[in-house]
Amino acid sequence: MSQKTRIEDSVSGMNVLYLGTGFVGACSAAVSADSGHSTLAYDVDAKKIAKLRSGDRDQIESCIYEEGLGDLLVRNRDRIEFTSDYSKVEKFLDRCDAVFMCLPTPEINETGESDLTYYLEAARKIAAALRRRNKGAQEKYIVIVNKSTVPIDTVSRTRKILREAGVRNTGVVSNPEFLVEGQAVMGALRPDRIVIGAEKEKDFAVLRRIYQRFLNAPTVRYIEVNPREAAAGKLLANFTLFSRLAVCFDVIGRTCESFPGIHFENVRRILSSDPRIGAWGLYDSLYAGGSCFIKDARSLRYQLQARKKDASLVQEIFGANRRQLLGFLNRAETEARFDWTRKKVALLGVAFKRNTNDIRNSPALDIVPFLAGKKVRETRIFDPAAMDNFRRLFPPSPALVYASSEAEAVAGADAVIIATDWPQFRGLDELLKKHKKRPLLMDGRRMLQSAYGPLRKAGFKIIAVGSPTA
Repeated sequence: MSQKTRIEDSVSGMNVLYLGTGFVGACSAAVSADSGHSTLAYDVDAKKIAKLRSGDRDQIESCIYEEGLGDLLVRNRDRIEFTSDYSKVEKFLDRCDAVFMCLPTPEINETGESDLTYYLEAARKIAAALRRRNKGAQEKYIVIVNKSTVPIDTVSRTRKILREAGVRNTGVVSNPEFLVEGQAVMGALRPDRIVIGAEKEKDFAVLRRIYQRFLNAPTVRYIEVNPREAAAGKLLANFTLFSRLAVCFDVIGRTCESFPGIHFENVRRILSSDPRIGAWGLYDSLYAGGSCFIKDARSLRYQLQARKKDASLVQEIFGANRRQLLGFLNRAETEARFDWTRKKVALLGVAFKRNTNDIRNSPALDIVPFLAGKKVRETRIFDPAAMDNFRRLFPPSPALVYASSEAEAVAGADAVIIATDWPQFRGLDELLKKHKKRPLLMDGRRMLQSAYGPLRKAGFKIIAVGSPTA
């Protein structure tokens, strides 16, 4: 039986359409199918769609590296179809209950204004298809759901598009995602909260059916608010988390770097023992990257400034994050008296964090040009998941080499930079001790903190976030 036949014959649950198959769209669509809904996921990227619909775990994870996604899609292939053929989307609309908008909303520039080109184009195409197929007399009620992180007033723009197209029998809902990359499948299967922003009871009722499995779950907070509150809640949640990290980098970590005899981990134990403070965000790093924190902070700043409000604190949090990365890199020269010129450097990790192949706002995107500007002879890169994505932006050259392992990357290196917290890098101390050369070790994630003492005794110079240079 073909995949097309299977999905069209499915009668259980709701009929749900996902536009966009990034990590949010793909993971959310997979959980939709796992919840018993007939699910169609559309994307313009035909190569990605071919991998997602392949039924092969390795192919699925080669385009979206999320633990459990391959297994979930294979297990639910009778209820989910992936397509790059828009005619299937239009046909599916005849029985569709909800359209989840999972489109990219990048920044137009560093002002933070959101580029809604993809989102608005998708909304217009849906509106035009509904108008064309129903000739202005649409009987089936359809809810358009904003899953993308969008400006707070986007719901009004979406309604206007539908209204101008003559599409009437629809609702517009804000249902922001709170997924953590690298844990997105588990987060979608076991969410801590689901936020629904709507203004009509009919819209709330549709979303309750879609999220029926979570509605009365004791571990899930199911929150119903208006659309603007839901959109604002997502932006403010990400800013709050981002600010926690920035405070840790710029104040807590900097204090530990400035006074000898202070161990960051011990300070963290003191702070996290206060229930008002908690433990989240109390880990030092060279940078907070990814697809959300920086973009959403800039978007929030832009929206506040557009309303003539003071957004200086938002700007300062963004600045503190940037200052952390540049300060970390500059410590090699100012504190360790290290000259980068003609040196060989190992860069371990180009994903913005472990358990993902996402390189958006990865510190490596700035580290590689920094090293080139310092005239290093060779930068040798290794990452267990993200090298293919990074290679597209930085092709191999005599000065930029992609290694097959961390052992190959660090061989003969004059400096080693740990930029991503992959667990396998925790054994790097034993690997480095086997080499006669003692490279400058720059630990941007405190991966080797338990080995700093033995490494110093073995002759290594160490620069670590949250510690004085040794």
